[in-house]
Amino acid sequence: MITRIREVRKAKRMTLEDVAGACKPPTTPQTIGRLETGTRTVSVGWLNRIADALGVTAADLVDHPDRSDLDVLAHLSIDGANAPRRHSQVVPPTPAAGQVAILVTGAVGDYRTGDELWCDRLDPEDFGRALNRDILIPRPAGRFIFGRLLARDGGKLHLQPPGAGSRQAVITDPAWAALPVRLIRSL
Repeated sequence: MITRIREVRKAKRMTLEDVAGACKPPTTPQTIGRLETGTRTVSVGWLNRIADALGVTAADLVDHPDRSDLDVLAHLSIDGANAPRRHSQVVPPTPAAGQVAILVTGAVGDYRTGDELWCDRLDPEDFGRALNRDILIPRPAGRFIFGRLLARDGGKLHLQPPGAGSRQAVITDPAWAALPVRLIRSL
C-alpha cells in the first residue's frame, strides 16, 4: 500500500515529533519516520492512529487516483509571493465525525454572507473549551443564539452576540453547544 503520510504531515506543517506526540498512545518520531518511508509496514491500526494525530481520515493517507489534492503554486508572505522550493500539496478539508455546520446568510460581525462554519458539538462538561470564542447554543422551539462565550458561571453561559449594539445574553443549562473550528470562505 502506498501511503501519503509524509505529504499530509508536511501539508499540516507538523514535524515527526508533533505526530508522534499526538498519537494515542504516543510513539517515537523514528517510528513515524519508518512508517512514512516504508521501512516499516503500515497496518490499518497505525494508519488510523496517524490519521487521528494529523486530524484527517485514514483514506486521506492512502494514495488513490480519485484524490483531489491541490498543488501549492506559491507561498505568500510579507515579502510577496514566491515559488515553493519543493513541490507540495494541501489536503482539502474533510468533516470530522459528528461535526455540524452553520451557513452565514447575512454578514454579521466577522462573518460574511456565504461563509460556512464547521463546528464541533460540545457537551456541557466541555464548554470551557469555548471561552472567548463564538458558539451556537440551542434555545426552545427550534431557535438558536450565536455569540462570543464571555463567562461560564455554574450552569449559566454569558454570551455577547456579534454586531454593534447587541446586548449580552445569559443562557441557563444548555444541552449542548456548537463550537466553530473551521471557516470555509469563498473569495
